Amino acid sequence: MLTQEELTNALQKGLDAKQRQLLRQAHVAIVGLGGLGSNAAVWLARLGVGRLTLIDFDKVELSNLNRQYYFLQDVGEYKASALHKLLRQINPYGAYQIFTERLTEKNIPRLLGDAAIICEALDNAADKAMLANTILADYPEKYLVAASGIAGFDSSAKMQVRQINERFFLCGDAQSDCSSLPLCGARVGLCAAQQALTIARIILGLTDKK
Repeated sequence: MLTQEELTNALQKGLDAKQRQLLRQAHVAIVGLGGLGSNAAVWLARLGVGRLTLIDFDKVELSNLNRQYYFLQDVGEYKASALHKLLRQINPYGAYQIFTERLTEKNIPRLLGDAAIICEALDNAADKAMLANTILADYPEKYLVAASGIAGFDSSAKMQVRQINERFFLCGDAQSDCSSLPLCGARVGLCAAQQALTIARIILGLTDKK
């Protein structure tokens, strides 16, 4: 078993002491653990983010495996539980909190807690809007990294990160609709990587001030 120091040195090679401390102290809540959330969580765990809160009421289905970070043995298990086990194989020293319940306006304070950064990775448009509106209206101190437009096989050049204001970022092409287009795992993964990179930049203080 590797020590925490040995693993940290491997995961955070090239980062200075201040950057390592910022990552170790960061708390990110990921709401929705499908194609976006599961993949973003893996990248954040590989980066050594100290605390990850994982929220999803759904279970892994066979059809999820074309784009979500799960395996055949995970089918039928709660996504939060399956992902927790996977993340511990990457970084067993991370602090993980899981919730297998649907996010609502009433339970947002309890589930999101003191997470400074919220990764919105929901499928349902109404749930996405509810979370975004609640965070922007009631929690202006939190960062929100959301996604819109991940479907189809269009060029990756259209996948962008748009900074809406100082604490609100939107990833994806903001146009493609999964109700009429198929979900390509590689394109979904691109958006998830955009979200993870944006979160890393926020943690490290590399985003623009507006």
